[in-house]
Amino acid sequence: MDGNLAIKVEHVSKKYCRYIRRSMGYGIQDIGLNLLGMTTKSDRLRKDEFWAVDDVSFEVHRGETIGIMGRNGSGKSTILKMLNGIFMPDKGRIEISGRVGALIEIGAGFHPMLTGKANIYINGAILGMSKQEINRKFNDIVEFAGIGNFIDTPVKNYSSGMYVRLGFAVAVHSEPDILLVDEVLSVGDREFQAKCYRKMHELKKKNDVSIVLISHNEYTMREFTERCIVMNQGKVIYSNASEDAISFYINKTIREREAAAQTDKYISKKDIIRDVTFSDRTGKKTDKIPTGGKLVIDFYYESERKIKKPIFGITFYNSSGLFAGFYNSYENVVLPDIQGKGRVRVSIDPFDFPVDTYSAGVGISEEEESNTLEWGAVAQQLIIERPNNTRGLLKLKQTWEVIPK
Repeated sequence: MDGNLAIKVEHVSKKYCRYIRRSMGYGIQDIGLNLLGMTTKSDRLRKDEFWAVDDVSFEVHRGETIGIMGRNGSGKSTILKMLNGIFMPDKGRIEISGRVGALIEIGAGFHPMLTGKANIYINGAILGMSKQEINRKFNDIVEFAGIGNFIDTPVKNYSSGMYVRLGFAVAVHSEPDILLVDEVLSVGDREFQAKCYRKMHELKKKNDVSIVLISHNEYTMREFTERCIVMNQGKVIYSNASEDAISFYINKTIREREAAAQTDKYISKKDIIRDVTFSDRTGKKTDKIPTGGKLVIDFYYESERKIKKPIFGITFYNSSGLFAGFYNSYENVVLPDIQGKGRVRVSIDPFDFPVDTYSAGVGISEEEESNTLEWGAVAQQLIIERPNNTRGLLKLKQTWEVIPK
């Protein structure tokens, strides 16, 4: 392998079985063949098997950060598990150069009955650290994790956020040459996420660490990666600079939603949201407002049954298909139960989006049932006029209210 490469993946495939009993039968069969000195035909699919990763190839250079994007079930996490040696590929070859630190699943590598302190030593040993090295870095690991006196508590009593804190702290202090990070970081609070990303920047700058990052957050990908791979149904369907790859992925998602809406497969047949309109500061309905102006959004709904504590949301994408913002009532107010016909209004003032043409999709969920009743039922366009100096993702002031018919 080229000395400038940290990871080389060549035509790698990994298969799974859909049913546990059949999977266990295949496992026993394969073990028996291996004991007899016979080879298993791992490059072929058997009944109820499927390719979770299918003929994937890519390279990661030293000091490079790449992202892997795709819908759930596209093969992203399976790729990371093969890079970490948890799974072996059924076809193809993976070459790794250097020590690997990984945060792939919550609680991975931890023994639930042991304390956080004991698990630091276990996890550190798994990552290739000696006892002396762990002793030397122990206080730094505990301080970074920020779990205080819980370090002497069995980890079975930890929250998912505490698992992530401790797992990431051990991984980054193992001084890896390659860091693998799945989207589990999203479990941690915002302050800890920022701390983790600062640490990754520090590792890249100081130690020339290569990072493979999985996330559904396009802002994270844009900020921390130089290149992104987009996967779908186990295959790499696009690979390019992060900005281009993110645009490709979001545009693909929008096209799929529009196609699903036309075939009535994606939108709830309840059609709870009947219409959505935009109004300006004067109350006049419009599809054009000045940037920094007041935007009033009205959701018109109709529901035969009572929807308890409804959550209304709206997502904006710019003309390039990039996610521009998601705003929902849940973050601002608990709306009362709704039934029959009515209207929900949100006022955003100022609406500081940069000049562009935006598409908007709206949705409704039911908080008590954690149930998305409808999403994407109405697609509208909103044109923002007149530029200002606003840049980036903003927290906009919002006022939500229900207006009964």
